[in-house]
Amino acid sequence: MSVIALTLLSGLAACQASDPEVSRFAPDYQGIETQLLDGDLVNFHVSMTGARNTDDVDRYAACAAAQYTLIRGYGFARHLRTNIVEEGGIWRGDAVYTISPALPRGLKTLDAEVVAADCAENGIPMV
Repeated sequence: MSVIALTLLSGLAACQASDPEVSRFAPDYQGIETQLLDGDLVNFHVSMTGARNTDDVDRYAACAAAQYTLIRGYGFARHLRTNIVEEGGIWRGDAVYTISPALPRGLKTLDAEVVAADCAENGIPMV
């Protein structure tokens, strides 16, 4: 076997060694509580175990916000804030979004249909 072939095979072996790391992600989505604060201001409380980091919790809250937005007959939401804590392996997120029929001003906006479709495709529960 040539040196090049050996180098390629060792590179592939290194890639395979990292694959099990990805397959270990096994989230357990434990629920969503929704509270309408005022007109278009909505608070979402989510909890889960098996999160890799705060991004997983934030994404779960965004999925809840997207579906809620659609249920209310709107198309867009704007993220205002998310507080996340982890205690004893349970991750909890407290997120606030505004919902609206038109694309709101701001940097952290989401198209509810696009986000909800992505969440459904990835098996992330919604409201």
